[in-house]
Amino acid sequence: MKKTIVLLLSAMLLLVLAACGQDSESGSGSAITDPEVAASDEIVIKATNYEFDQPEYHVKKGVPVRVVYENEEGNHGIIVPGLNLQLDSKKNSAVVTPEEAGEFEIACSVFCGSGHSSMVSKIIVEE
Repeated sequence: MKKTIVLLLSAMLLLVLAACGQDSESGSGSAITDPEVAASDEIVIKATNYEFDQPEYHVKKGVPVRVVYENEEGNHGIIVPGLNLQLDSKKNSAVVTPEEAGEFEIACSVFCGSGHSSMVSKIIVEE
């Protein structure tokens, strides 16, 4: 019974993060995603059970960056609503050009167990 409740609460949290996971400072869709653009920089986000390899990742505003997602342990994905970015094992990289400075939350987009809700990090877009 407790597992069912935890599962339902985690699923609801994921839906809330997906729908409302951005703050008013980060704006809606504050990045351009274009596979034709050559990336000037690259960040690699690695996921293991219930954590990302870094608490934050830094990129520059207006600079195309290739975001690469690597699943090292368990079954995970990432979603960054403020940058219109979602990656998983099927689509593991994308080039984005952040248009606004700020902090953008990264969350696991695949329910992965009891530590799922604490699996967060952030991308910091600097001027």
